Amino acid sequence: MASHDGNGHFKEGMYVPFTSQREVVSDLINKHIKISDMWWRGFAAAGILFLLGIIGFVMRLTDGVSDRMVWAYYAMMFGFILTTVSAAPMVSIATRMANAHWRRPISRVAELWSAAGLFALLLFIPMLWILPPLTDGRRSLWFYDADDPFFSRVPVYSPHIWATVALLGLVALGIMLLWLSAMPDLALIRDHGTGWRQKWAGRLSRGWIGTTGQWNMLHHRMGVVGALYFMMLIFVHFLVSIDFLMTLVPGWIDSLYPLTHAANSLQAGVATVIVTMFFLRKFGGYEDYITLDQFWALSKLLFALSLLWFWFWFSSFNVFWYGKKPNEQAILAYLVTGPYQPAFMAGFVLSFVTPMWVMMWNRVRKSFWGPTIMSVSVLVGTFFERLRIYVAAWSVPGVGDPNVDKHVIPLDSIPKVNMPGLPDVLIVLGVFGGAVLFYLLASRLIPPVSIWEQKELMLYKLHKAYHRTEVFVLGKPR
Repeated sequence: MASHDGNGHFKEGMYVPFTSQREVVSDLINKHIKISDMWWRGFAAAGILFLLGIIGFVMRLTDGVSDRMVWAYYAMMFGFILTTVSAAPMVSIATRMANAHWRRPISRVAELWSAAGLFALLLFIPMLWILPPLTDGRRSLWFYDADDPFFSRVPVYSPHIWATVALLGLVALGIMLLWLSAMPDLALIRDHGTGWRQKWAGRLSRGWIGTTGQWNMLHHRMGVVGALYFMMLIFVHFLVSIDFLMTLVPGWIDSLYPLTHAANSLQAGVATVIVTMFFLRKFGGYEDYITLDQFWALSKLLFALSLLWFWFWFSSFNVFWYGKKPNEQAILAYLVTGPYQPAFMAGFVLSFVTPMWVMMWNRVRKSFWGPTIMSVSVLVGTFFERLRIYVAAWSVPGVGDPNVDKHVIPLDSIPKVNMPGLPDVLIVLGVFGGAVLFYLLASRLIPPVSIWEQKELMLYKLHKAYHRTEVFVLGKPR
């Protein structure tokens, strides 16, 4: 195999196992067109979980939307998908801006999660029903005040309106980025494919023939759309973390938390891509393209983002710990040391302590299993972190009730933990299945490994004799 040397060791080199571009095109198109048994098994498993989630959602609908507490776990899963799936394309955007050669086999792996962003948009629709208007008297980013002649004119559904616009923009930018990146590959499928795939690719390739002007425009547009996606991602996390989270907890005032919410998503996005890489390599037949280099490089990025996770958390914790205001003590008692302490400890250990102490060893980072296991740890830690924050926020008594004080939680009446019921468990499983289902369907429409980037890599690489050995020379990217 191309991924091993003569001694049976894994190569760390440059991914393309063929000597001609024609062989690369033929191999990757065949892998894309052929539907493997593993794909069908994954599709069936994800589909079953998704159906269970629909059943759980219908069961929740029978309770109505007036009692926000019963929708706490649904809100948690929306936050989890926003944190993981929507941040995954940033792996492609950031590494492409850095002109990293090693990212070529995994750029599309990350970008395909943009299609699952449509699932996040679907999950967001019920959130608009659940979130109460500003008439309940809670503090808000929008300065609504029913008694003020000026601020009473602020729309009471401002959180709903602006979050919807921002999320629509994020999803649209993600789909646009995926389409732009896939356009040369769609042209190849148009020229080499058959049946519905050829028709589908012919419509979306938009007459692509690969002229110099088309290539220059493609790189320019991907750079612009990628930058806009990053800005919109931060903006969406800013709005969601404030309007759908912080304002629901009386006394929770933390100017750092919106950035903390966004920074956590970058860590979870990298972890999502690493786990996806592992499955594509292990079960998708892409072991000749997704090699040790990609795991090694992303593991270093995951390690750095795990340290960033701690920096944001510790900065916010210091403000609350040393402030000692009644509302700050109540927030710590509710979210950190109180009923949700087990979830906090699980998130802290799995998202920071374990990755830091394990990923600091190069032998672990420079492997296939090490980064994958640590990515699973980060994703599980993110799950518990979102459970702690979202379930606690949506379980505060009086959400939507204007007669309940929205300024502080009394220390002697900290709400108890909100345990999940059967519908909540089904919703959690269904959201996991739905995200995977969207990704698997997208991978049937667009190749999960970028063909044109593999072809481009062959123009940059060269094996050259040097004294008594042969060295690998890699050209500088554009």
